[in-house]
Amino acid sequence: MANPAAGRGRGAKALPSLVQRLRRAGHRLHVHESTSYADARLRTVQAVAASQPGDALVVVGGDGMAHLGLNACAGTQVPLGVVPVGTGNDFCRGTGAARSVAAASRAIAAGRTRLVDLAEVTGALREGAERRWVGSVVSTGYDARVNRRANAFPWSLGPASPLAYAGIALAELRTFEPMHYRLTIDGAVRELPAMFVAVGNAGYFGGGMNICPRADVTDGLLEVMLIHPVSRATLLRLLPSAFTGGYVKDPAVEHLRAREVRVAGTDEAGQAMFAMADGEELGPAPVTVRAVPGALHLFVP
Repeated sequence: MANPAAGRGRGAKALPSLVQRLRRAGHRLHVHESTSYADARLRTVQAVAASQPGDALVVVGGDGMAHLGLNACAGTQVPLGVVPVGTGNDFCRGTGAARSVAAASRAIAAGRTRLVDLAEVTGALREGAERRWVGSVVSTGYDARVNRRANAFPWSLGPASPLAYAGIALAELRTFEPMHYRLTIDGAVRELPAMFVAVGNAGYFGGGMNICPRADVTDGLLEVMLIHPVSRATLLRLLPSAFTGGYVKDPAVEHLRAREVRVAGTDEAGQAMFAMADGEELGPAPVTVRAVPGALHLFVP
């Protein structure tokens, strides 16, 4: 399953060499180039549902395609291969999957896989869904606002670049106020104001931000990162270090580990906050995020 438009056309360019390498390795292929997100979602689900022993699902694209692939393969014996040609490729960064087309092609051709954890998210989600699987980070608060705003922006030259994403983050910062959270972390309830709460299976989101730097996709746990209320100037100072994970050293940042986290709360206007994950909108809070060990067979270098 390929998104030819991913990475400003890199998906279309990568497909012929990938197909050639896999056929040369003796694999039989059924190739489909998606025409829309809905088409890609339907085709990935159908492919896994019709799979036979020894079949695999390979997606060529960015984090959106990886998200569709892992949702189709989660909890099955069908391994997922991700050929990263997007602008962010956060799923591959955080899970140990190949981070280049050539490396991904070699790993899939050789059949190298490992089991990785996923986060299972439940709630009243978008489009009537009650459950979604997440590979990277579930975000709420300031980080979710920035992500949603970036997704809604009518980019004329393709997906947002890191520089453009930073510009949106600055624009959102001008009016952002702490949100009111009610968290249930492994059964313990906490009510508090916070700038954001990120719940990570893997560590990266937003095109390379290492928001959960201690996340491990094989430990059966979620990483929970909180930024307590700070001034806009302090949050602005912390933003650059989010790309390295160095922001966790600031005293305003709290780090927790958990198996299950329920996130509820409201924004400054009293409206229910919303959740984002893997670059996609999940839906309004409350949402429950649960670590599921070994939920996905993933091709790795």
